[in-house]
Amino acid sequence: MTAADERLVAALQAEHAAIYGYGVLGPKLDSATIALAHAADNAHRTRRDALLVRLTSDGVTPPPTAPSYQLPFAVTDRAGALKLAVQLEDRTGAQWRLALPATDGDLRKIVLEALIDCTTRAVAFRKAGSMTPLVPVFPGKDV
Repeated sequence: MTAADERLVAALQAEHAAIYGYGVLGPKLDSATIALAHAADNAHRTRRDALLVRLTSDGVTPPPTAPSYQLPFAVTDRAGALKLAVQLEDRTGAQWRLALPATDGDLRKIVLEALIDCTTRAVAFRKAGSMTPLVPVFPGKDV
């Protein structure tokens, strides 16, 4: 397995965890923020599926999703749900950021787009939760 494959596997595991997290936080959101969570969940599912195809076509056996994931805190209300959404995006973005040095060409563009997508979604959740700063100084690094 190449260094790029290893980083993509780590990104895949982060995508699995993000999908799980959105399933937990979704019921705590209101009508103003649930659309953000649906869009984020769909984006992570699409990226996960693309990673599965890519890894498999490269001869890498992707690890399966875990039956459950440890959440950093209990999600009991809207504020907690938005905080978790930010953490999910930041942590997933961090895995994509770590993949940048191991990639080049078209694959590097895919990895960079994933980091940008995660950062953009985190900003939207921070804005919805009135959190500051809206944008981290070094997206994907401050986790």
